[in-house]
Amino acid sequence: MKCQVCGAATEKGLTTSVTDLSGCLIIVRNVPCYKCSECNEVIYSADVVQHLENIIEAAKKLMQEVSIIDYSQAA
Repeated sequence: MKCQVCGAATEKGLTTSVTDLSGCLIIVRNVPCYKCSECNEVIYSADVVQHLENIIEAAKKLMQEVSIIDYSQAA
């Protein structure tokens, strides 16, 4: 896969997704992604985006100030 920003090659890896929702910070660790070897841009596949959205919706229901979730355990 090529980077959508600079066109360089990407590599499979893991990253941390941080979402700030009006006073609630949701941190999801170990999210599978593709990382650009040149500019470090992070690209998610469609299924990962869908799963992240589901995790964030579930965390919003808990209404904590900070939620830290491991992607692999929430899958």
